[in-house]
Amino acid sequence: MTEHTHLIRLRDSRESVAVYGNLDENLRLIEEEFEAHLIARGEQLRIQGGVEQVDLVRQVIEGLRGIAQTRAVVDLQNVRDLIRMVKAKSPVPVREVLEDSIQVNGQHRKIKPKTVGQKRYIDAIRQNDIVFGIGPAGTGKTYLAMACAVHALINRKVKRIVLARPAVEAGESLGFLPGDLYEKVNPYLRPLYDALYDMMEFEKVNRLMQQGQIEVAPLAFMRGRTLNDSFVVLDEAQNTTREQMKMFLTRLGYDSKAVVTGDVTQIDLPQQKVSGLIDAIGVLKGIRGLEMVWLGRGDVVRHPLVQEIIRAYEEADSPEAAKL
Repeated sequence: MTEHTHLIRLRDSRESVAVYGNLDENLRLIEEEFEAHLIARGEQLRIQGGVEQVDLVRQVIEGLRGIAQTRAVVDLQNVRDLIRMVKAKSPVPVREVLEDSIQVNGQHRKIKPKTVGQKRYIDAIRQNDIVFGIGPAGTGKTYLAMACAVHALINRKVKRIVLARPAVEAGESLGFLPGDLYEKVNPYLRPLYDALYDMMEFEKVNRLMQQGQIEVAPLAFMRGRTLNDSFVVLDEAQNTTREQMKMFLTRLGYDSKAVVTGDVTQIDLPQQKVSGLIDAIGVLKGIRGLEMVWLGRGDVVRHPLVQEIIRAYEEADSPEAAKL
């Protein structure tokens, strides 16, 4: 293999420190992930290796430069995110992903996509009235949908946010839990509250909930309603039945959006019940204004081990593994 060399000249010492990382830890991580060698000399960074590998590393470095130029802190997670995006070889430029953001709290809080898949998911929500976000845990399905909902509310594109979840996990034991119905199902809505409080101040969230502009409720509370001027998010949709999914989707009124999120590998319904999410995937194909976005292992933005855990389970559940 013919070795190729590419030279990058960084702007100044501040940019080189941001790109190289503490004691060059960013460069070492990049070398572990690609078949290329990096030589740093002040503001000059030399990349050596095969033509394709050098180009991939160049894209990662340029991405880090883009982050550094916004005066944001560059950390190892940024490097991992960029490596993941570059390895995916998506037609979407890395810089386009990095420059996108969802404003959720004035000028102070912005949510950014961390993978090409997440960028595609956000764009789908912007362009369609109904979007299904389907993928494993940690891909940002619910968090990004809620960020889009908060953005729409604070920019007065909708009058309220409605967040719903089926309380399937409670099963037959629901009646044995203490408190009224709201107190019984509230623990299953906790992840939605946590995401809200992460995006906005505690007092602001509580005020909007008291005013009815934000509602967090079990899916069963949606029956019989028509939701106009609303941004509606249905989380854990794999645990809906076919009837519940149809009921939810037909609640959508004028000037409203709905995002349905779920993981088809984490169904908690009784075995005789068909998941409303799986059913909808087949039934709703080809409807204009409705898009289904599939997120995968490469879109997981939690601890790096989570990707490996998902991969291990995928391999264990494969038809080939079943024959062993």
